[in-house]
Amino acid sequence: MFSSLIKRTSLKGTFLNQLNKSSGFNRNYFKQSTLTRSDALSRHVETEDNNEHTPFDFTQENLVKVEKILAKYPKQYRQSALIPLLDLAQRQNGGWISLRAMDKVAHICGIAPMTAYEVASFYTMFNRTKIGQNFVQVCTTTPCMLRGSGEIVKACKSHLGIQVGETTPDNKFTLVEVECLGACVNAPMMCINDDFYEDLTPASTINLLDQIKNNKPTKIGPQTHRKAAEGPQGKTTLLEPPVGPTCRDDL
Repeated sequence: MFSSLIKRTSLKGTFLNQLNKSSGFNRNYFKQSTLTRSDALSRHVETEDNNEHTPFDFTQENLVKVEKILAKYPKQYRQSALIPLLDLAQRQNGGWISLRAMDKVAHICGIAPMTAYEVASFYTMFNRTKIGQNFVQVCTTTPCMLRGSGEIVKACKSHLGIQVGETTPDNKFTLVEVECLGACVNAPMMCINDDFYEDLTPASTINLLDQIKNNKPTKIGPQTHRKAAEGPQGKTTLLEPPVGPTCRDDL
């Protein structure tokens, strides 16, 4: 049985090779992603600037925000503020969240530190290692892939001089590939910090990176003439303002 399986596999490989030659395409049917240890996303790595002795505390301005966030939840459910507080800590810390920052948030929420670690290691919105000033996240899920996201990634790597998962020497940019960011209709797209840039081409991508590097204003959203997610014929429905009231008067 085992020898029969090997024979069938060999015949399949021969067929695919002949298909490649006859069609003129060099297609790779079997791909392997970059090898990553299974615990890489959940494992804490001690560094000089991220260990149990690295100090962290919220600024006075952010402490006011902490109280506003906590006020949204009943006192017995303070742990419900965990994600927004982790996000606040990450923003204060330059786009990444340290071990002591997670401990601080856990203390405020009245939960075990491990609970904060579990949440921060589960959601990819939290970065537990340092990133550059501009976090470039290129979507490479199916819709964006079909619309040329591979060329966008190549343009970023070539122009920034780094590979996916790396940071430029001047600490200006960190480049990563991500799953769907919810702007499929405007594919290909990428998110830089909190801003979406859509309908990208390699040329427009390089132009955006240069503008950001030189601290120039950028056009957020589609990088073409269209507005939002309008089709090639422009707006064809919902041509009149909606009839109100659209919500309660007390909101």
